[in-house]
Formats: sequence, structure tokens, C-alpha cells
Amino acid sequence: MSTLDVETRRSASGTILGRQVLPIFAATIFTSALLLFALEPMFAKMALPSLGGAPSVWSIAMVFFQGLMFAGYCYAHAVTRWMTPRHGALLHAVLLCLAFVFLPVALHASGAPPAEGNPAFWLIGVFMVSVGLPFFVLSAHGPLLQAWFARSGHRQADDPYFLYGASNIGSFAALIAYPLVIEPLFGLTAQSRAWTAGFVALTILIVACTLSVFARSDAGAMAATPVRDPDAGQPVRLSSALSWMALAFVPSALLVSVTAHISADVAAAPLLWVIPLAIYLLTFVLTFRPQTAIKETVLAVLQPWIAAAVLMTMCIGKLPFISLNLLSDLVLFIVNALVCHAALYRHRPQAHDLTVFYAAMSLGGALGGLFAGLAAPMLFSSVIEYPLLIAAALFCRPGVFADLRALDRTSALRTAATALGMLAAAWMLIFVATPDIAYKVLAAAIGALVLLNWRSAGRVAVFGLAATAGILLQQNLTSSRESFRSFFGVHRIEEAHDGKFRTLSHGTTIHGAIRIRNEDGTPVSGPPMPTTYYAPQGPLGEAIAAARLTNGKIGHAAFIGLGVGALACHVQAGEAVTFYEIDRLVLHIARDSGRFRFLSDCAPQAKFVLGDARLTLEGQQQASDVIVVDAFSSDAIPTHLLTREAFELYLRKLSPEGLIAVHISNNTMEFHAIIARIAADLGLVAYLRRDLAIPPDDPDFRTASVVAVLARDPAHLRGLLGENSRWRRLEPNMASWVWTDDYSTILRAIADKLRQ
Repeated sequence: MSTLDVETRRSASGTILGRQVLPIFAATIFTSALLLFALEPMFAKMALPSLGGAPSVWSIAMVFFQGLMFAGYCYAHAVTRWMTPRHGALLHAVLLCLAFVFLPVALHASGAPPAEGNPAFWLIGVFMVSVGLPFFVLSAHGPLLQAWFARSGHRQADDPYFLYGASNIGSFAALIAYPLVIEPLFGLTAQSRAWTAGFVALTILIVACTLSVFARSDAGAMAATPVRDPDAGQPVRLSSALSWMALAFVPSALLVSVTAHISADVAAAPLLWVIPLAIYLLTFVLTFRPQTAIKETVLAVLQPWIAAAVLMTMCIGKLPFISLNLLSDLVLFIVNALVCHAALYRHRPQAHDLTVFYAAMSLGGALGGLFAGLAAPMLFSSVIEYPLLIAAALFCRPGVFADLRALDRTSALRTAATALGMLAAAWMLIFVATPDIAYKVLAAAIGALVLLNWRSAGRVAVFGLAATAGILLQQNLTSSRESFRSFFGVHRIEEAHDGKFRTLSHGTTIHGAIRIRNEDGTPVSGPPMPTTYYAPQGPLGEAIAAARLTNGKIGHAAFIGLGVGALACHVQAGEAVTFYEIDRLVLHIARDSGRFRFLSDCAPQAKFVLGDARLTLEGQQQASDVIVVDAFSSDAIPTHLLTREAFELYLRKLSPEGLIAVHISNNTMEFHAIIARIAADLGLVAYLRRDLAIPPDDPDFRTASVVAVLARDPAHLRGLLGENSRWRRLEPNMASWVWTDDYSTILRAIADKLRQ
């Protein structure tokens, strides 16, 4: 032990603060993590409307926060390794004071996001100028305070890694509290003010930590340059650092991938963002402790079986219920994260290399987020990264490489031949069997290989990689669908109903379909007929017809959300229409007459405005007789298009006798009560039609839908309210909170859906 450490321990133990060093440090680390992870969903929610409520906003947020956390860990390493304790403490105090310049937290965006190209880098810039410095300072506290605690003289100072558990408990508490307590009870403005107060309290705690360790009478000892302990051993090897990075890379990339999947299929909202992140942090709590809560041997048994089940599901298709798919993905994510983080803790260095360990770990996490959040959407047209990461996680299993090295020549050749045989069989089946049979055979092969080899970590990892390659091979060579990817998600074009229709889908939602063949198999000619939600006799079709009846003709229609452009065929000659679409890729697909003919045949005169409708609709000069809000993102509806401020915008752009139609079909949430409350606030009448009695094999490809319409007077809806009308009046609950840009929570919408 160095002389500096001895002096530090003696002086610290002789003060009141020194005797309370552990509670002070634990409270400070907990509070810092609490603020850090409350800031993430709070600010991401502030930024969400800028990009249409896209699920990718959270993916980019995680990339930014992980990258800045790596920078904070590097800063902590530099401060503790190359600066005196006093100078390090002074530098950190200066940064804490500078961080107050950025408070209270608010969105600082320079102009609108770019209509051309990927807006990810624009969004990263917004995050940097808005919360970059406060987050950077907070992110350094985990390793920095642990390094300071190692100097405290406390009996547990030699192995301070247990304090990482306090950090992750604070993070976990913030992530659970935000969607369940903070978001439902407070608007964004109140949240920002409370967060600022918490930052003030944290600053006081940081001062207490500094005094508890560094406040001593020997000024010469304080000024001494901290050098490496002569008993510390050799510097960290590059191979160890690379191993820490790899073990952090895989669960971090899986976190981004799984979160994006859940957000796209349900909603882009903090409640869905924080579930995987909270699980991710909880795995640190369970593994970064002397007595781990879950044995690695148990995880080694669970991982191959659950991974095989998910890979087999990829072969044979989705499970019957979306909840089962989400559950299987989350369970596998939990197991993979536990495997990787347990290995990280097992390979941790001594306390003198603590900051190097955390810097390498955070770099791996940042690279994992960068790969899944930024690189993969640019490199792959479909979600190829997810099965690849499942295979990579199998190589993180304890004993994989030792097992492979221990194989004799015969066993190694047998393993390689089996893996190559699986790939060869997957390739051959493409040409001799139907895709359905080919997938089922591959699924059976995956299950059989895991059953026979689950005890061998090395062989299971190799077979998992081969299985992933086989799945991707079959998907790319047997699928008749086209796949396109943008910042806003993966769009798939494929044929349905025995090749009679061509569809565009995103996640679990079909954005439209066009008939391409008649019942006898001949090609369809003539103007296309709207299908799915947009059939003429459906709620949206009735709403547009009612606007025409009230106004004589539709002078102008504003359609928010393009899809395949099916709404264009509800516009008659001499009627003007403008589509507001945020995704340029969707516009490209809809305007391609070789795929979909709605725009080219029905509304060649239509105008198109790119960007989020809350921003672009402001520039519309002409009043609209009908405004249709049909902005799906998979099954999620951007919540910022359903706030009071959004409807105030629609009203400003609506003609005196016009109507607003909002498509609110959703598998997990019910929005009619929210719309009824806003309508009452704005003095509007609101009606709802549920068109649910549509058979799934409807020959005209109609689909069930739920639509709400709003107008200034019931007389403006006379086309909908006849004797046999299927529209019912929405009565508001004035005791409920109204959604605004400052306040919204999906808990109410989910609860209303469950009560149906």
C-alpha cells in the first residue's frame, strides 16, 4: 500500500465525515444515478415530437448517452490517474458549476430536422447542446466516486465494486419511477425544475464526499501526485480490455435492438423505453456483487435453450400473440445480459485499475449502441443484427473458448462438418422444398443440435452461429417480400391473399394494400379501389364523404400520414389534397406506380410536404375541409399528434364547416377518452365509429378500424348521423387530465384498452 493511501485512511478515519464515509458515498452515487437515468427518458420525451414520435429517437438517445458515458468514464480515469486529488476535486467542482448554465433542462434545437437524409446526427447535436455537459458530469460519478472511496480508509475500500450496485439501484429506481410516478403526475416543465433541485442536492453531496476523503491537515500529502501503487502489479493487458469491451458490446447492442422492436410494435413512450433499460441495469445489480444472486452455471443451462427457442420462432413465424413474442425476446435479453455482466464481474481487475475497467466497459457499451442504433439501420435493409447478436451472446457463455481449444482433431472436424452441413441443408432445401417446409426443417435442426450438445458451450456457440446464417440465408433467398429501412423503421412490401394483393407494412401494421390480381388470377386494370382501413364504406371513407356533403365539395384535404397513398382515391376531380409525411422512403414507395398506383391514378395533382406535421402544417395557407390524422408508426400513434396543442393547430387550419378525422386503431391502447376530453376543452363535438366486424380473410382486404371525428357543430357531421348511423357521441370525463405538449402518459390509454 502506498504512503499516500495510508495517510488518506488515517486522516479520513479521524473526522466525523470520515466515519460516515460509506453512507455518504452510497447516497451520492445513488442520487447521481437517479438523476442520470431520470434525465434520459425526460429529455428524450422532450425531443420526441421533433421527429414525429419515431421509435428511433430513443435508439439515438441511447447511442448519445452511452457515448457520453464513455467520455465521462475516461474523464474519471484521467482525473484519478494523472491529477492530484485536490486538483481533481477542483476541476470537478468547476464542471459542476458550469453544468448549471444548462439548467433547467430544456430543448435547444437550431431549426427543424433535415427533410433530406438521416436526421440522427441532427438529433445528436440537439442532445449535445441541450444536456451534454450535465449528463457528462453525472456519468463520471460512478467510477470517480468509487476511486475516491478506494482512498477513504474504509474497511471495504480495497474492493469498491459493490458500490456499482448502489449506482444501478439508483438508475433502476429512476427508470421505474419515471413512467409510473413522475410522468403521470408532473408535466415536463415541473419535471425539469425538480431535476434542477436534485442537481443542487447532488452538488452538496459531492462536496461532502470530497471532504470525507480529502479534508486533512497535511497539505503536502494532498498535493502529492497520485502514482501507481508499487504493489499494484502490471498494467492492464490489451487482451483484457478487449474482453471487457466485447462483454459490454453484446448486451448493449441487444438493449437497443430489443427496445426499438418493442417501441415500434407498441408505442414510442417512456414506459416502453425504460423496461428493457431497467432490466439491463438490474442485471448489473444482480451480478456486480460478491455473492451473485444467480449462479453462472444456471445461466449456462438456460441460455442455449432460450436462444434456440427464439431462433426456432424466427424460422416458423411469429407466435400467435404479440405478447408471447415480446416476452420471449425479453427473457432471452435478460439471460444474455446476465451472462455477459457476470463474466465482466468475474474478470474485473483490482481496485487500482477500476477506472480503466469502467472506461473499457463503457466503450464497449457505446460501440454496441452505435452498431445497433446507427450503423445497422444504414447497413441492413431488415433487422439482421438481432439474430447476429443472439449468436454473439452464445460466445460470451462461460468456457466457450476453453471448450473449443480442448476439442481434439476429430471432435473439431465433426463440429465444423455439422455446422457446415446445417448451412448446406438450409441452402439445398430452398430449391427442393417449399419455404414453409424449409423453415420447419431448419427449426427442427436447431432444436436437435441444442438437445444433443447443450453441455458443450463451444459447440452450441458454433451451431448457433451456423443456425443464424441459415435463417438469414433462407429469409433472403425464399422471401418474396422487399425490405427497406430508414430512420423511422423497416418497411416491407409483399404479396398477400394468395398473391391477389400487394401490401406495405411496418412492424405489425399494414399501411395499405392494392389489388394486383383478380379472383381468376388475371392482372387488375383500371383505377385502384382503396382497401384495408381505407375502404369507401369504412369509417375514414365515410368521414371524407361527410365533409364533401357538408361543403358541396372538398376544396382542400390535408392528410397527415401517407402510407401507400390509398386516401388519394377518396379525392374527386377538382379537389385539392396535400399529404404530410415524415419519412421520405414512404413517399418514394407510394409514388412508385410499379408498386402502388393510388397516387398516380387517383391524385396525380397531389402535393407532398416532408417533415413532422406539427411543424409543417403550420405553413399551410389554405383552409382544409377535412383533416385526416393517420400517422401510424407500426402500431404506435405519435402521442404529440394527440395533444390539445395539436388539435388547436388542426382547428386553425380547418375551414368553418370542416371536420377532423383521427385514425386511432391500436392493439394496446385506447385513445377515445383522450380525444373526448380535448374536444370538450376546445368546444368541439366528437363521435366515434368502431368498424371491428371484418373477417380476417375478407375478399376485398378490408380491415377493422377505429376512427374519431371532431367538428365545431353536429350539423357539420350530418352525413354521418343518420338513422342507421354507426357513429356514437363521445362524452368527456372532465375529471381526467387533458393531454398537452407538457403532459401526457400512455398509462391511461393502456388502462382504457384493458377495460374494454
